[in-house]
Amino acid sequence: MKERLSALVYFAGWRIVRALPEKTAYRLFARAGSFMFARGGSSVQRLRFNLSRVSPQLNSTQLDELVRKALDSYMRYWCDTFRIQDWSIERIHASVSLHNENLLLDPMEEGRGVVIILPHSGNWDHAGAYFCSLGIQLVTVAERLKPEALFVKFLEYRQSMGFEVLGLDARSFGTLMNRAREKRLIALVADRDLSRSGIDVDFFGFPARMPAGPALLAIRTGIPLVVAHVSYTDTGIHVDFNTVEVPSDGDESERISAVVQRSADLFAQGISEHPEDWHMLQRIWIDGDFKERD
Repeated sequence: MKERLSALVYFAGWRIVRALPEKTAYRLFARAGSFMFARGGSSVQRLRFNLSRVSPQLNSTQLDELVRKALDSYMRYWCDTFRIQDWSIERIHASVSLHNENLLLDPMEEGRGVVIILPHSGNWDHAGAYFCSLGIQLVTVAERLKPEALFVKFLEYRQSMGFEVLGLDARSFGTLMNRAREKRLIALVADRDLSRSGIDVDFFGFPARMPAGPALLAIRTGIPLVVAHVSYTDTGIHVDFNTVEVPSDGDESERISAVVQRSADLFAQGISEHPEDWHMLQRIWIDGDFKERD
């Protein structure tokens, strides 16, 4: 009953935000970000810690300002998420700028498919909506949320923009392998995996873990692996693409480790340039008081 009530409140809020005038909606979310900063809860403290490692040169006052900007960006992401399904294709196209987009478009036009991996930066749904509007078949994976009704709502939301969304479970990797062989665009957020199956990487000079799945897809199917970094602009988003070189030497586990580390380096490069748009309010490093989980 508690989960059902929570879902109903969430759905009502979603409808209200979609119905509000645009300036009013974004102003409301900006105030919510200011409230989060003033309250300084555990998620905000985690964000502050994460950003202190991304930008260690900042003093306390400067770090506070960066956290404020990051929360503004985070709340902008949520307001965009609630409203983007009502945007026209023309608006979506006008609000996206790209760099090195040939790294995605060329293999798709050549019928080879591509694996795109992203950190939790900017608005990746916005980027996905743009490429779906070009007629590209996009596949992604989403962690199952509780309550189930909330997961279904996000599933329907992304499907309405043209995504094929797979629930994260034991079968999802096999389905992704099939989609890779079908030469689809596979887009995966891949900057965090604290489970035992995660691959250890050096990230901003500290130990972290990131998922092996994207590297394994690229190695076993031979399709290109590309990092995309999404950052906000005044009028929308900018997406920067970089190729991840997949080594041909070594056994599979060595190749996976090398690819995931290279991906982490490219994530760090983009995040360093736009730290305020990295929406990482959860633990990502595995040093300190980190405890292993299944």
